[in-house]
Amino acid sequence: MPAKNRNLHGNAPDTCRVAVLLIDVINDLEFPTGRRLLKPALRAARRIAALKQRAHEAGVPVIYANDNFGRWRSNFNDVVEHCLKEDVTGRPIAELLAPAGDDYFVLKPKHSAFFATVLDTLLEYLQVKRVILAGFAGDQCVLLTAADAYLRDLEIYVPRDCMASPSEGANRAALQYMARVLHANTTASVKLDLRKLGGRPKRAKKKAAGARRRATDTGQSGRR
Repeated sequence: MPAKNRNLHGNAPDTCRVAVLLIDVINDLEFPTGRRLLKPALRAARRIAALKQRAHEAGVPVIYANDNFGRWRSNFNDVVEHCLKEDVTGRPIAELLAPAGDDYFVLKPKHSAFFATVLDTLLEYLQVKRVILAGFAGDQCVLLTAADAYLRDLEIYVPRDCMASPSEGANRAALQYMARVLHANTTASVKLDLRKLGGRPKRAKKKAAGARRRATDTGQSGRR
């Protein structure tokens, strides 16, 4: 049956064949391997920031998929504020990749952005057929998200310069696995033609005046 609410009650007004999915990029990195991850993640974050800017210019939706740190009452705004305003290891990355007012987000309780989240629903309403995955850690959360995307018959792109893991070897092995088993395209981000992959999406309806962020959270959806 056709959806009664084609734009998730105004929370997903875009339609586009491709979406950029940023995985755990707003991250305090306050865990045992966090400091080891910082240097490669910061290098990848600069590329991700450029990719995100190009996505906005091409009208491609950007979706943040972020851990909720195991706190079921947390929300994405809390995560962003924590990483931007506190003295945490991941603050330089959060400053580079802070979400814009028209980005989407989902909070995830486990590694994959699909597990126990509303990402499936959001992608369905956006009419996404291709996903561009970027983020940290490549050998864990990005890899498992790519596997779940593959099971959903989505076309997968994982730009090799937009992913980082605690070790270069682990990162390279993850990329090779995704290319070989999940048929992911690992072309560098600068070579991706976002307009060709998705084109500028149609707007299902005008954004509400003064709206700051479209939020799609575990168990909740709405503007913030």
